[in-house]
Order: sequence, then C-alpha cells, then structure tokens
Amino acid sequence: MTPATDFARFVLVRPSHAGNVGAAARALQVMGFDDLVLVAPRQGDLHRQPEAVALASGATGVLAGVRVVPTLAEALDGVTRACATAMTPRDFGPAAVAPRERLPALAAEGLRVAFVFGTERTGMANEDVWRCHEVLSIPANPAGGSLNLAQAVQVIAYEWRQALGGFPIVPAAPALAPQGLADVAAVQGALAHWQGVLERIGFLDPASPKKLMPRLNQLLNRAALTVDEVHVLRGIARAVDEAAAGRRPGALPQTPAGRRKQG
Repeated sequence: MTPATDFARFVLVRPSHAGNVGAAARALQVMGFDDLVLVAPRQGDLHRQPEAVALASGATGVLAGVRVVPTLAEALDGVTRACATAMTPRDFGPAAVAPRERLPALAAEGLRVAFVFGTERTGMANEDVWRCHEVLSIPANPAGGSLNLAQAVQVIAYEWRQALGGFPIVPAAPALAPQGLADVAAVQGALAHWQGVLERIGFLDPASPKKLMPRLNQLLNRAALTVDEVHVLRGIARAVDEAAAGRRPGALPQTPAGRRKQG
C-alpha cells in the first residue's frame, strides 16, 4: 500500500480542454505524482485526445492511469483530507489559506490528501468547495486574473512535493582536478605571448606600459586557467598577430619557402 505521506490525488472537476489534462499529467509526473482523476469531463476520453497526449510530453504513464468518475464523491473515495482550490473567497465554508502556509503541517499529519480543481471557465462550484475540508488559494496579482488549470495543478503539485521534503538538486559537475590547472610558467608564457602581440598591434606602448600587463596577470590568476584554456588564449593571440600582419589566420607566411604551390 502507498504510504499516506506519499499519497496525493489530483482531481479535475468537469474539465473541458484536453490540453489542460495533458499538461496537468506532465506537471504531476515532474513532481513525482501519478494519481489523476477526472470528474464528469466534457468528453469521457478527454485524456486520450491527441492534444492531451501532445501536451503530456511523455507523461504517458500518468495519462494511462487516469480514472474517469461521474461524481466528486467517487473521486474522493479513500481520501482523508480534501483540499479545494479557489481564487475567490466564499461566504460559507473553510477559510482560504496559501498552500505554503498550510501544506507543510498537512504533510506532517500523514493523511491521504486530494487536491480538487474546478472547471477552466468558472472554477469550483460552491457545493464542491463545501465538500472539502480545506481551501487553498494561490497568492497572485489581484489585477492579473486567475491561473490556467494546468498551471494551478503545477503550483500545487510543486508546493506539496516541497512540503513532503522535495527532491534533491542534481549536483553540479565536480570542479576540475588540481592537475588540470595550468602552472605558473604556462600562464606567464601566455602573458608574454599576448604582450608581444599587443605591442605589435599598437595597443601596448612598451615605452609607457603602465599597469596593463600586471592587471592582465591578476585577471588570469583569478581565472585559474586550465592547460587547455591557456592553449586557447595563445591560439587567439597567434590569430590576432597573423591578422595584423595581413595574413589569413592559420595561413602559411607568404615567403618563397612558405608559399603554397599553385594548383
């Protein structure tokens, strides 16, 4: 049996757009959930429509497991805590709270939770809200309108996953091993190479160098260059030198000894 703390059912009441069902399936898969129930959808096979499959973007397992039921009561069978989602306050029923304020404590209770979403056009009907134990309202810009149904599913699924402890971030690639770093001699060789080029193109006046080269030296030290990166810098210096001499970078010098044979 699935542990209560890992249990989460997402219920879409009377959805009408196949794309929203597919996008909701994708949202659930990304957050590690797979229990999606449709209550009296506009079409009974809404989750099998091409648009649903396309927007599921590979979450075919979630779509394949979708259950279609005629009533919200059947959708909530086996659930011990039902959370409605509503943007507008209701005159009667549970007070609305933000997901981040409520869900961590709810996750700690170890209950079997369902999150219920209303139709794309009107949201949840009052009688469906009253059937639920709690009302979650996603904080949003009052002037910005309501979220798309699948977007709302994504937000709630994310907040519930975070309340359950979240997923670990994949660690970054390990830092370069010390032996991959260029030694001082290699860096100084690159600097000397650049100094010669900068003098030849007129950027550096050897009679008045000021602090250009020491500043470049400090920059390269901070960069902690690798051997390959030193090679790249020297290759660029070589190309600049050749371009300044009127040669195509990489071409042989136009001398009798270096001139290419004409075909």
